[in-house]
Amino acid sequence: MEPTIGLLEFVSVAKGIEATDAMVKAAQVELLVAKTVCSGKFLTIVSGTVQAVEDSTAAGISAAGEHCIDHIVIPNLHPDVIPALTSTTGAVLGEALGVIETYTIASCIYSADIAAKSGDVRLLEIRPAVGLGGKSFVTLTGDVASVQSAVDNGAEYAKQNGVLLQKVVIPHPFSEMGEIV
Repeated sequence: MEPTIGLLEFVSVAKGIEATDAMVKAAQVELLVAKTVCSGKFLTIVSGTVQAVEDSTAAGISAAGEHCIDHIVIPNLHPDVIPALTSTTGAVLGEALGVIETYTIASCIYSADIAAKSGDVRLLEIRPAVGLGGKSFVTLTGDVASVQSAVDNGAEYAKQNGVLLQKVVIPHPFSEMGEIV
């Protein structure tokens, strides 16, 4: 079984730090990420059992109050997600390139997980609001039909939550595109 992650995105760095402390103390979880991101936000990601992550996430939301702007718990995380967050997938650009761009980190990561689970695609990278003015995006690759299906499925979650900025599928990208994304 793949791990469960919980992600909280805070509009306040101070409340994000305080909430992270509460999250780690509330349940037996592993702290994967706790850092500032653009534009003055704070991001925390924990992993563990479903119950531990749910308890930890609830503690973080409670501690942060209105300063928690987005959150998500993803059970059975697709194995490409963590490597895509750390730019270590080793995936090579294939027949098509898909991009899902969102206004929040949590929605981007959840959209990436949905996309990866919905077809024969590989995640290339998940860029969580670093140097992007608070936006996030995921890139993925595979054959054209699989990428189109994965992008549509992944973007639907963000669209339903009003945080989808854009989605694109580029069939047969130019040869140097792999150096850009």
